[in-house]
Amino acid sequence: MENVRVRFAPSPTGGLHIGGVRTALFNYLFAKRNNGKFILRIEDTDQTRYVEGAEQYIKDTLDWCGINPDEGPEQGGDFGPYKQSERKDIYRQYAEKLVAEGNAYYAFDTPEELEAMRERLKEQRVVNPQYDTITRTTMKNSLTLSEEEVKRRIDNGEPYVIRIKVPKKEEVRLNDMVRGWVMVHTEVLDDKVLMKSDGMPTYHLANIVDDHLMKITHVIRGEEWLPSAPLHVLLYRFLGWEDEMPRFAHLPLILKPDGNGKLSKRAADKAGFPIFPLNWNDPESGELSTGFKETGFLPDALINFLAFLGWNPGTEQEIFSLEELVNEFSEKRINKAGTKFDFDKAKWFNQQYIKATDSNVFAADLVKAFDQRYGIECPSEQAIQIIDLLKERVTFPHEFVEKGLMIFKAPESFDEKVVRKKWNEDTPKALTLFAEKLSQQENISSESAKELFWKTLEDEGYKPGQFMQTLRLTLTGEGSGPDLMTIIEILGGEKAAERIKSSIDALST
Repeated sequence: MENVRVRFAPSPTGGLHIGGVRTALFNYLFAKRNNGKFILRIEDTDQTRYVEGAEQYIKDTLDWCGINPDEGPEQGGDFGPYKQSERKDIYRQYAEKLVAEGNAYYAFDTPEELEAMRERLKEQRVVNPQYDTITRTTMKNSLTLSEEEVKRRIDNGEPYVIRIKVPKKEEVRLNDMVRGWVMVHTEVLDDKVLMKSDGMPTYHLANIVDDHLMKITHVIRGEEWLPSAPLHVLLYRFLGWEDEMPRFAHLPLILKPDGNGKLSKRAADKAGFPIFPLNWNDPESGELSTGFKETGFLPDALINFLAFLGWNPGTEQEIFSLEELVNEFSEKRINKAGTKFDFDKAKWFNQQYIKATDSNVFAADLVKAFDQRYGIECPSEQAIQIIDLLKERVTFPHEFVEKGLMIFKAPESFDEKVVRKKWNEDTPKALTLFAEKLSQQENISSESAKELFWKTLEDEGYKPGQFMQTLRLTLTGEGSGPDLMTIIEILGGEKAAERIKSSIDALST
């Protein structure tokens, strides 16, 4: 494919849903896989639903995820402006062209008249009451009014919209890249509004005009837009652009974890996981929704997870960098069926990325967190030791702080189950012997700590393996956890010995 150009065209009507990020990602991967361009276009024609801060939120999200547009409101480009509200004057000429050529018409119906029409159809038991090829003949529009009457109404400033004139009894065909041939009869389509009474275009007209003028070659979007696709095909035909119409690919729905219905904010809130990539503070309700970033997800892990929501590489490999995803991505491996949102799998990806990330990346934040939250001074070198110790056991970076506290705070309670099962009359003797030896070792490695433990106890006739869990109990209060000898190394021999003795005293009373 040559000169591939795709666009991500969100509306700034609220926080960007994680499904929108998936759409942006698939567009980005397709563009980069084919040496093409990824364009960001802000579709803000619906000013009544515009939400302050939403546009910046979209940009911040893409930036955090590393999905960087080649063209857009901030990047510029040869096909701007990239905000539809700044392109308002462009659309009118195309709407008027459609009217002039008999493919659209002026409609003067009031909201009350439209509601009356719908109620009338409901009484007639029409399943889907709409403004269509049949009902338009009974309404107040340029198809039923004389030219003089239409001109008079327009000249008098009477509000009107422009609607597409859907042809009667035709079959609209679309060869979707994911779903194959899609065929819809025009009898089920309604005469959508193309230009609103405030002079702003609707999504249907604006996105077709913009995609054409911006030379978009492929439209990759969510399945929820599939019902609108036949209308868009008609618009390409009516505007004389059918030969240049982009290829369409409608991505599968992201479903609730149980597969029962489309994932929503309500479903995510109920299940206890985020739905937004970054914190979203709704300016209207004041509600703060925690984002994936603030929950503790690494952007690369989230991107890797999202890539598998509706796509697979055809191999057993699961961990992919963004560059590897670009190299492997193919629209042929996008699924048709909806895909379940598995939050546990998302956490698994995060775990893998934390394990693979250099500990230095987390060190500064850990040092800062210990200081600000607990007033604990933690040198960078020690922070790196703690991170290395805990890497295999954390899902989110903030857990380094919570789990790492054991290095600075002696246990105040002990696992009762381990105490009952493992603590006996020999335990204090054996562990005290080890503590005495340990106190003489200021700097000790995990290897030498292990060697010292085994030798000390074996020399006294004990079986060291029987005391490993109780040794952990005296150092951390827990019966299981990260590598025990590494904990001793980080504490140092003297501090570890003091803690063992103190715990023995507490458990022996």
